[in-house]
Amino acid sequence: MRIGLITGGGDCAGLNAAIRAVVKHGHRNGHSIVGFRNGWRGVAEGDVVPLTRPDVRNVLTVGGTMLGTARFHPHRHDGGIEAVHATVEQERIEALICIGGDGTLDAASKVAESGVKVVGIPKTIDNDVWGTDRSIGFDTAVHVATEAIDRLHTTAESHNRVMVVEVMGRDAGWIAVHAGMAGGAEIILAPEDPFDIDAVAAVLRHRHRAHASFSIVVVAEGAVPAPGTIDFTTQRGQYGQIIAGATSERVASEIGDRTGFDTRVTVLGYIQRGGTPLPSDRVLATRFGYHAVEALHDGRSGVMTGLRGDQIQLVALEDIAGKQQTVPLELIEVANAVA
Repeated sequence: MRIGLITGGGDCAGLNAAIRAVVKHGHRNGHSIVGFRNGWRGVAEGDVVPLTRPDVRNVLTVGGTMLGTARFHPHRHDGGIEAVHATVEQERIEALICIGGDGTLDAASKVAESGVKVVGIPKTIDNDVWGTDRSIGFDTAVHVATEAIDRLHTTAESHNRVMVVEVMGRDAGWIAVHAGMAGGAEIILAPEDPFDIDAVAAVLRHRHRAHASFSIVVVAEGAVPAPGTIDFTTQRGQYGQIIAGATSERVASEIGDRTGFDTRVTVLGYIQRGGTPLPSDRVLATRFGYHAVEALHDGRSGVMTGLRGDQIQLVALEDIAGKQQTVPLELIEVANAVA
């Protein structure tokens, strides 16, 4: 079988580990693998590169993606699906493996519906792909954010400051909740649980009067105030992305005004995406890559590899379309209760 492989959407740690697994297991089973540069755009434009075992040597520990990536969805462009079919026919592609987040996998679902054999692999630092407990890149992003929070503790304490740390998470606060809990933050603001800034300020004033002179507040970029509290609309760019720092700067300003505490902002931004993947992300990516090849070998299509507990299961792409895995309110409650 001749298999095409793409990585789409935002980069994250572990993508190269998944590519490596697909290439090595695919070749071991007699398949040939080709990569398409820059996600679905590369498929539409026929930007193809052969992938052999020597090509993936020593990429296991490398962050980013050796194939490049782009936020391009063929079903949203005139003639996009037709261009994908033309490339598939010209390159004699029998199936595609698509590694991406919800947008890229939604495109995979549309391509599968059009008659191309497709298997998806979930990756996103936001961990918001429905149908899997974990996505490639999440663990590493949490580790990076937690390390930053650990470092900010010492400078916050040294200067008697409130440090507001903004992490990624447009619609789901997985990074904020996990890193905030692991890093011992006093307050964690996630999109799933709109915040009352007066209550936030009250908690900080009580803490500083009672037993501490500093605090850490972790804010997901998509956190929103509760209705009737402050007038704030999340600022977005031309492609719908949240403007980095907009939410945390407003939160810090409101905290400073209400408490009088010296309040500073740290925006982690794209640093959460890069760098060497943790062993857990390398293992997850390897398992996903292996099972994606196995799924095609077994004649499956229109499915995604997903982690459920300790097991890899196949989930129908059509079942995840339009859905997001959000943080349970119980977990947010736990994270803030032990602050």
